[in-house]
Amino acid sequence: MVTAELRQLPEEGDIVIVSVKQVTGHGAYVSLDEYKGMTGFLHISEIATGWIRNIERYVKPKQKLVLKVIRVDKARAEVDLSLKQVSGEERKSKVIEVKKSEKASAFMEIIKTKNNLTDAQMKELEEKILQKYDYVYDLFEATARKGIEPVQNLELSAEIAKAIEEESKKIQIPHVEIRGILEISIKKPDGIDVIKSVLSSMESSKNNSHVAISYIAAPRYRIVITTENFKSAEKLMNNTVEKVRSSIVKHHGAFNFIRLESKKTHSSG
Repeated sequence: MVTAELRQLPEEGDIVIVSVKQVTGHGAYVSLDEYKGMTGFLHISEIATGWIRNIERYVKPKQKLVLKVIRVDKARAEVDLSLKQVSGEERKSKVIEVKKSEKASAFMEIIKTKNNLTDAQMKELEEKILQKYDYVYDLFEATARKGIEPVQNLELSAEIAKAIEEESKKIQIPHVEIRGILEISIKKPDGIDVIKSVLSSMESSKNNSHVAISYIAAPRYRIVITTENFKSAEKLMNNTVEKVRSSIVKHHGAFNFIRLESKKTHSSG
C-alpha cells in the first residue's frame, strides 16, 4: 500500500533504505525503496575508508542497505549516496523507522478492509493523520500508550476510530520496572493506620506510569514503579520515596529505603 508519506526526491543528508541493483568496478547502482525505486549511485569511494580490493565484500546485488544522501541533482533526478558516512545510530534509527512504517501500512490495510474504504478515502484518512503526526505509525503508538484520546482528537467516524484503537492494541509498549523496600515504623497507637494512609495516597496510575505499594511483613513494604524508561522511573521513584519519608518523619516515625534490582518488560497496549 502506498502511503502519503512517500516523497518525490530525497534531500541532501537524508538517510534512506536502498536495494542494490548492480555492482560495478566503480561502485553500485541502487534503487531507493521509499522513492518509487528511483536509481541512485554509491561510488566506491563512499563505501568504506581506505582502499577496497573487492566491492562485493561490502555490497552485493539484491542487498538492502542504509545509506546517506550526499548529492541531489533535482534537474536530472540523480542521487549520489554514501555508506561510510552513515553512523551506527543513524542506521539503527532508520531501520526502526522503516519497520514502523511497514507496521502502519499493515494496520491501515486492515482498517481499509474492515470499513470497506476506497483508495481515495484511505488517502484522505492518512492526510488527516499526517496533519497531526510526522508518521502514520505515531498515531497507533500514541493510542497504544494513551487509549482512545489521540484518535478522538482527529474527529474520525466511530467505526474507523474503533478500528484504529483495536489495531493499536497489537503494539507492545516497552516498560521498565524498578523496585524497592520501604522500612517504616511509627510507635504510636494509630501508627499502622497512619502508615497505611500515607502509602495508599502515594499509589497512582496515570500517563503510562504506575506506582504500587504492597505489604510484606512489619515493618517492610514493597514499592514498584512501572513506566516507559529508566529515567522517568528513577525520577518517579525518588519523588515518591521522598514524599513517604517526609510524611513519616513528620509523624516522628522511622524510615529506611532499600533499592532492589531493576528489569525491563513489555506490555501490549
